[in-house]
Amino acid sequence: MGRQEPKMRISERALTVWRLYGWISAAFTLLAGAGVTTLAILFDWSVWFIIGSAIALVLEIILFVFVLPTLKWKRWRYEVREEEIELQHGIFVVTRTLVPMVRVQHVDTEQGPILRKYRLATISISTAATLHQIPALDIDEADELRDSISALARVAEDDV
Repeated sequence: MGRQEPKMRISERALTVWRLYGWISAAFTLLAGAGVTTLAILFDWSVWFIIGSAIALVLEIILFVFVLPTLKWKRWRYEVREEEIELQHGIFVVTRTLVPMVRVQHVDTEQGPILRKYRLATISISTAATLHQIPALDIDEADELRDSISALARVAEDDV
């Protein structure tokens, strides 16, 4: 019998941020497509280059602005317990990770300009082996969670 999935979700505003990242990426694809179209016209290339770049742009907008952010948000979950932190993420391949509190070395919150505009932050949990992140939490929740994990990790370290 499997364990229940983690209870906590990331902020719903993550959808807006991830869609914005999708639009920014699409803008670069549009520029590349405009370059391909210009070259196709100048050098009399096949019309399929123009059609291909238009299809790539439409597919990118559909996937990275409308479909994937929603799927990613629905799948992303986390839970902080006394002994461990459980993370679940992934769209097609779902990854569930348990980070023992005794392995936590330090916890950071990070904000870029887009996350700051939407009052979101990412928590980074460092262990000796790797870095785990919980993206797009409300800033107050992120600060509270950082302090909570730090306190629990300190207690767990004292028990060793």
